[in-house]
Amino acid sequence: MFALVFPGQGSQSVGMLSASEGAVLHTFSQASEVLGYDLWKLISEGPEAQLNSTEFTQPALLCTSIALHRLWRERHGAEPACLAGHSLGEYSALVAGGALDFEDAVHLVQLRGRLMQQSLGEGEGAMAAILGLEAEVIGDFCRQAGGAVVAANLNAPGQTVISGERAAVEAVCALCKQGGARRALLLPVSVPSHSPLMEPVRAPFSEAIAGVSLRPASTPIIQNSTAAPHQSSDEIAANLTEQLTAPVRWVESVGRIQAMGVRSIVEIGPGKVLSGLNRRIAPDLTHLNVSQAGDIDGVVAALEETHE
Repeated sequence: MFALVFPGQGSQSVGMLSASEGAVLHTFSQASEVLGYDLWKLISEGPEAQLNSTEFTQPALLCTSIALHRLWRERHGAEPACLAGHSLGEYSALVAGGALDFEDAVHLVQLRGRLMQQSLGEGEGAMAAILGLEAEVIGDFCRQAGGAVVAANLNAPGQTVISGERAAVEAVCALCKQGGARRALLLPVSVPSHSPLMEPVRAPFSEAIAGVSLRPASTPIIQNSTAAPHQSSDEIAANLTEQLTAPVRWVESVGRIQAMGVRSIVEIGPGKVLSGLNRRIAPDLTHLNVSQAGDIDGVVAALEETHE
C-alpha cells in the first residue's frame, strides 16, 4: 500500500513547474478563472515577491500539486490507502480525495491566504524553526516566555516551528538557544500560522467553508489537527477551521499512515520538503517524490517494484 502527501507553504518558487501538458494548462486555466489573474504566468515568471505573498502562494501551491496529481492519475491507476497534506497541502489532499471541488478549493485557499495576511499588522507576528530540541521542551519554553507563542508545526523529531507574537517568538528562540538548540531561526514569513493569533480568521473562514459543497472523501484523509483519518464531510469541515489555530501534527500523521500498513509515501508537489521530514519520521518506509511531470514514470515503476 502507498499514501500520497502534499506540501504546504514554503515549497513555492518561480518556475516550480515546467510541464505544459494539457492537464497542467487546463488546471491553471481553471484556477485563473476563479482568481481573476494569470496564475501560470505568476508561477512561471514571478515576480517572486508576489508569489511569496500568502494570498498568492496558497492558490499557486494548490494548483501546482493538483496539476501534478491529475497527471499522476492519468498514468497510475492504483488508489492510495490514504492522503494527507501539510497545512495548506491538506486542501490538495481534499481535492485528490474527492471531498472538495478544485474550483471551490482555489476560492477557499485564496480567501484563507487573504484573511491570514490581513489578520495582523506588518511585523506583529513571526514564525521560527527550532532544530535539535524535542517538541515537549520547546512547548515548555513557549509557556515560560509568556505572550502568544506556541509550537505550531511538529514537523519531525528535532524539528519544530513556533508561531505567535514576534517578541514572544524571539524570546522563545533565545530560551531554546540557551537550552541547547542547534539552531533557532526566524523564518521569512509575516503570518503566524497555526497560532492563537489566527483566531479572528476562524469565523469568516468557517462561514466560507459552509458556503461550498463538501462531500465524504473517497479515500481516508489524515487531517493536521487530529492526526487521524477522516472521510465525513462534517468532520472535514470542522477540522479545516480548527487547523487555523491548531498545530500541524505531522510526526503523528506520518506515524498514523505507517500504522495503516502503508509501505511507501509519495509526495506530490513542488520541492522535497515533506520527503525529507518523512524519512526522519519513518525511515523504514520507501519515500518518493513527484515534483515535475517527468518524475511520474520513475516513481510508478519504483512503486510497482516495491509492492509486487
